[in-house]
Amino acid sequence: MTALQAAPSPSALQKNTPDSAANSAPDTPPALQLACRSEAGTAALAQRLARGLQEAAPQGAFIALRGGLGAGKTTFTRYLLRALGVAGRIKSPTYAVMEPHETPSGLAVFHFDFYRFSDPAEWEDAGLRDAFAAPALKLAEWPQQAGGLLPVPDLDVLIAPEEGSAAEDSALQARRITLTAATPLGRRLLNTLDLHTLESF
Repeated sequence: MTALQAAPSPSALQKNTPDSAANSAPDTPPALQLACRSEAGTAALAQRLARGLQEAAPQGAFIALRGGLGAGKTTFTRYLLRALGVAGRIKSPTYAVMEPHETPSGLAVFHFDFYRFSDPAEWEDAGLRDAFAAPALKLAEWPQQAGGLLPVPDLDVLIAPEEGSAAEDSALQARRITLTAATPLGRRLLNTLDLHTLESF
């Protein structure tokens, strides 16, 4: 079995410091922070997020994925798309900027990578305005490279190696994943994750 297919053990995901809307200051976005101890934990979180998207955001959402080179943004996206039922090859859009997909339910998915994005004119030339205006699931790696062209994400996902984790094999590397909601839809997604992920492990 691959890590994606395997059912994670209860220790695959660890609740760390979730902040609910009720416990947060009014100007502090609600967030969940989780320690994924292996690739299986990362896959399990992606599976739970996919379930949350299907329930809370059937018309799509905008998720920004942040983290350094090699942090696991594309890997997390692949797990998420597979969990949503996307078939076929899932390529990194580093050079194409955008790769389109579709879920079995017919929901359009646009996977962006703005790492090499440098010319705002490319926004129009590549049809990115239309893609972001459409009802779809938008997943954007390196969103900071697009500056103010992007709308506010519903959910911001920050992926970083766990402090002290130095495994050469990325599949064994622990990661700290912080999910921050910036919109009411993002808050609904976090609430769904809280139920499906945190109380299940």
